[in-house]
Amino acid sequence: MSDSLTVGVLSLHSSKETKAILNAVDDLGYDTAWLRAENTAVEINDGDVTLEPDVDIIVNRLLLSKEEQPAEALGLATMLDRLTPMLNTPMATMTAMHKFASGTALAKAGLPVPNAIMALSGEILNARRDRFGEEVVYKTAIGTHGGGTWKLDTDDPVNPMVGARQAFLQELIEHDEMRHHDLRVYVVGERVVGAMNRYAPEGEWRTNVALGGEVEDMTGELPEELVTMAKRATDEIGLDYAGVDIVEGEDGYHLLEVNPTAGFRGLFKATGRSPAPHIARLAIERAGGDVDPERVHELTANLDDSRPACMPRTEKAPPTETPVIGYVEEVIAMGTSGQRTVMAKSDTGATRTSIDAHLAAEIGTGPIKDIVKIKSGSVKSGRSRPVVDLVVGIGGRQHTVTASIEDRGHMEYPLLLGRDILEHYHVDVRRQADESEPPALDDTTLEE
Repeated sequence: MSDSLTVGVLSLHSSKETKAILNAVDDLGYDTAWLRAENTAVEINDGDVTLEPDVDIIVNRLLLSKEEQPAEALGLATMLDRLTPMLNTPMATMTAMHKFASGTALAKAGLPVPNAIMALSGEILNARRDRFGEEVVYKTAIGTHGGGTWKLDTDDPVNPMVGARQAFLQELIEHDEMRHHDLRVYVVGERVVGAMNRYAPEGEWRTNVALGGEVEDMTGELPEELVTMAKRATDEIGLDYAGVDIVEGEDGYHLLEVNPTAGFRGLFKATGRSPAPHIARLAIERAGGDVDPERVHELTANLDDSRPACMPRTEKAPPTETPVIGYVEEVIAMGTSGQRTVMAKSDTGATRTSIDAHLAAEIGTGPIKDIVKIKSGSVKSGRSRPVVDLVVGIGGRQHTVTASIEDRGHMEYPLLLGRDILEHYHVDVRRQADESEPPALDDTTLEE
């Protein structure tokens, strides 16, 4: 180990990619620190600012796209960026995370991107959707692993928001009529360290490996045009490393996304190459250290995502009292067109929350995300129901869930709370918000 240089990785979750980067730094002979909730602190004392743990450079692996409130994590990264050099700075990461912001930046730089429109008005968005042909891609500006992305007919009405996320329309580009695929090129610094074709699984048009997409090595077959395009895209967004997604259309190649926290597993499966040692090398050299290129090449052949030596011990969270809600509870159902206060029934036997079709239309729950089979005691095979994003407010807390839509007009309650929400509460089966005087409670009335 070297006590002259320490590389830190900022990651509040336990991802395999973070572990792989830390292990690669360790194998290259330098000290490591995993910046997590358990060990990270910043202190201001008489004008002096210190960071614990003390590091010489930080590799930013915050998954902002998965945060309900990305601004909090972004603020944390911005503070640390003021103290220590950082790979994938907060501003560049924010631009990349917001798909329309990155598309705008790439287009302004003269790089090819699909035609698209983001409008704050649903009237404007729907009035212009027919510009995209018979089918169009509908995306939330912030999303990950293919979440928040749909392929729609252009006569399907859309909303400018899906839950709390801004959404936009984008041209659908397809070159292979048999099987949809795209290309991911992984760039670290000035190097392309690997590339793969990603093929959509059967019955799916999204190519994300997290959704079951297949992969194929393209590292040695990339045309120089695509090497240049991927490097330029990473540079224009301002990132130090990124997974660049490219799709081929009838009129050439187009940039889809520049992902600042792209996963490693799909690329390693396709190419036998791990980006982790290259990211480790870039961090070490930026901090003034030296690296043996041959050792980096050796480490690339192994994706070591075992528990790193520097992983801090997880603190036991103090016990918290689980909130109690009633068998019938007053809640706020929120959509893109408005919100309504309604009575909802708790059903611990239901996996998924469900909402009445008329209420869903009234509040604007966004486009249909999927069609799922809902098990029913009376129908062995289950019933097919559409599902949509829904935000439910209970006692000042908000829950974003994927709810099924059904005709509940003949039922007493327009909203059924499933375990996707109830897992956060105890349900008091004797308490009903629509009764004027709830019965007395005892210890036997609480149900998980």
